[in-house]
Amino acid sequence: MIHPTAIIEEGAKIGKNVSIGPYSFIGKNVEIGNNCQISSHTRIEGYTTIGENNQIFSHAVIGSIPQDLKYQGEKSYLIIGNNNKIREFTLINPGTKGGGGVTKIGDNNLLMGYVHIAHDVIIGNNCILANAATLAGHVILGDGVVIGGLTPVHQFVKIGDLAMIAGASALSQDVPPYCLAEGNRAYLRGLNLTGLRRKLQNKADIDAIKKAYKELFSGKKPYKEVAKELLEKEDNSYVRNMAQFILESTRGIPFKRSESL
Repeated sequence: MIHPTAIIEEGAKIGKNVSIGPYSFIGKNVEIGNNCQISSHTRIEGYTTIGENNQIFSHAVIGSIPQDLKYQGEKSYLIIGNNNKIREFTLINPGTKGGGGVTKIGDNNLLMGYVHIAHDVIIGNNCILANAATLAGHVILGDGVVIGGLTPVHQFVKIGDLAMIAGASALSQDVPPYCLAEGNRAYLRGLNLTGLRRKLQNKADIDAIKKAYKELFSGKKPYKEVAKELLEKEDNSYVRNMAQFILESTRGIPFKRSESL
C-alpha cells in the first residue's frame, strides 16, 4: 500500500494497513500508527508521532522545523492522536525549547485546507479549524472548539471548551469555554448556544451557564472578582470550568458590555 515513488527513510516506523501515496516523504524519526491514509505529495518529518486512523491529504507538511527565529535546531516533538482529518496544504510545526518542546493534537479533529498549527500549540479533541485558520505559537485549544476560516489567533491565546470563533476574525485575547467571539479584533458576542445544545443533554446546565455568563459580563463588577465568587458558591461543573478559566487567563477576556449580553 506504499506507492513506489514514495520515499520512506530508514528508521521510520509504519504501522499496519497504512497507505502512502505517490511522491510522499516520510522522515527517519517519524512513527505512523495503524490504518492511516497518507495522500500523494505529503511530507512528514522530524520527531513526529501520528496515532491510528488518521487521514492526511495531499501537500500537507507535518513536522517541519518551527517558524520561530529562536529555534536553534534543538530536538522537539509533534504528537498527533487518532481519527484526525488533516486536509490539503496544512502546515504543522513541532515545539521549541522555550515552549516545552512539544506540539500536541488530540483526537477526532478536522483541520481544513491551508490551516497552520505553529510551534508549542496544544489542541484538544473534536475541534474544527476551517480553511486558512492559523494558530500562532503557544496557543491552547480545549475540546470541541470551532474556529472559522481565515481567522488568525495570536500567540499564547487560550480558547476554552466548546467556544466558537467566527470566520474572518482576528483573536488576540483568551475566550472562555462555551463563548462565541467575532470581529477584528474579536470580542465576545454571547454564548455558543448552538454548540451547547448539541453537546449538553441537560438543559439545566445550559441555563446555569447563561446565568453565570450574565453575572460575569454585566460590568457591575470586575469579571475576575465575579469568577472567584462563582467558584465559591457554584457546584455546576460547567460554571466552575468557565470561572476557573477566567481566573487563570493571562491575556484578558475580550468583551464589550453592549455586545456580549
